[in-house]
Amino acid sequence: MEFSIKIGSLEKQRSACVVTGVYAPRKLSPSASLIDRVSGGYLSGITRRGDMQGKLGSTLLLHNVPKIASERVLLVGLGREQEFNEQQYLDAVRAAVKALNETGVPEAVLGLAELPVKTRDIAWKVLQTVLVAMDSTYRFDRLKSKRDEEKKPLGKLTLMVERSQSNRSEAVLKQALAIAEGVKLTKDLGNLPPNICTPGYLAEQASQIAKKHNLKAEVLEQKDMEKLGMGSLLSVARGSNQPPKLIVLQYSGAAKKQKPVVLVGKGVTFDTGGISIKPAAEMDEMKFDMCGAASVLGSIKAAAQMRLPLNVVGIIPTTENMPSGNASRPGDIVTSMSGQTIEILNTDAEGRLILCDALTYAERFHPAVVIDIATLTGSCVIALGHVASGLFSSDEVLARELLNAGEYAHDRAWQMPLWDDYQEQLKSNFADMANIGGRPAGSITAACFLARFTKKYSWAHLDIAGTAWKSGKEKGATGRPVPLLSQFLIRKAAKA
Repeated sequence: MEFSIKIGSLEKQRSACVVTGVYAPRKLSPSASLIDRVSGGYLSGITRRGDMQGKLGSTLLLHNVPKIASERVLLVGLGREQEFNEQQYLDAVRAAVKALNETGVPEAVLGLAELPVKTRDIAWKVLQTVLVAMDSTYRFDRLKSKRDEEKKPLGKLTLMVERSQSNRSEAVLKQALAIAEGVKLTKDLGNLPPNICTPGYLAEQASQIAKKHNLKAEVLEQKDMEKLGMGSLLSVARGSNQPPKLIVLQYSGAAKKQKPVVLVGKGVTFDTGGISIKPAAEMDEMKFDMCGAASVLGSIKAAAQMRLPLNVVGIIPTTENMPSGNASRPGDIVTSMSGQTIEILNTDAEGRLILCDALTYAERFHPAVVIDIATLTGSCVIALGHVASGLFSSDEVLARELLNAGEYAHDRAWQMPLWDDYQEQLKSNFADMANIGGRPAGSITAACFLARFTKKYSWAHLDIAGTAWKSGKEKGATGRPVPLLSQFLIRKAAKA
């Protein structure tokens, strides 16, 4: 979809459709009031008759409104004006785009950016409009032999803004489009089946991104990881016929002396649980276990498109976790790249085993901060559901920066404790640590495990097990937390 910014009045726009809002009960927004005045009270007549009450998310499409240049006018319900907030704005935009897409109009002019949203400026509204519109029109049907027949999708959306807001809006629009492209890449990779999206496929995608955006890509093979002593990562790969990879992608947008932000993404392209095999129900969704890796690729692609004056390194340990005669067993003890030994009590706690070696590998880049992103624990889903990602950090300043970025991007996280008290649960009689700490506080002990490999730098961990994909009728990758990470990088670049 194409997006553009335009200055002017909605009632004068020659378009296939213009979009304006109605508050409940039956109160016209400013642009709707202008259309009503020009049309001789046509819209107020509609609301008086009760055809549009202003209920949040409701829509009404009008044709041939008198003296209006546009072919159609789409009214969108905004809910009560005094209750209009961020979520209501997002819901209104989503309802508008859905209605436009179903109508089959090729292009439309959106007048919703005029609506005041507490503590949010025009930049936020432009960013969120683009992200919501792209999310609402996203389809993954490339592998269907016959695609669902739909009306021609909405091809162009123009956002009306005031003259004083135009320069800021144009600048943010470019950022929003880059972030939306990063989200789309992340979704596409997540939605691919595991027989296509293998560790080798992820490595190919990273190389293509590097070639297109002039980045540096390196792919470490199994023999390279053996030389580095990555016994923990390699223990997960033992049961698979697919060779593991360690992908390193570097974006250099600043001077070499500037320490990079390092993003580490879990890339288990399919997780059976290994010998500790998962139940059959919904095991197909374990193709999404590489969404952390996909979000790293999406975020670096967005940073490169935005040309942020920042250095960013993406590290992706990627493998399958399969059962076989060669697979790791509960009770095995492996030696990580850090030299610390790990007793594997459960082979389904594999994400931390590949991440710990990648986190040790990150030391060589002398990072400013390291953030790992992983669909790590079902416990995090129990704790936070599918709304917030779990955030753990050894650095309160970094944690606050990530939380604020998530709030702004509407890709929220919630900070969980990382107290030393929980480390007791990881004690092993036979190795330096166990890879699980029992049922209590499972997401916290997983983060505590990772913390043991991050002593040399500022670090944060995002557990996206509940937010990386949706199940049921809307099954598919969400693209989170690319908006959060992108906003974090934008703010980091501004301070550099």
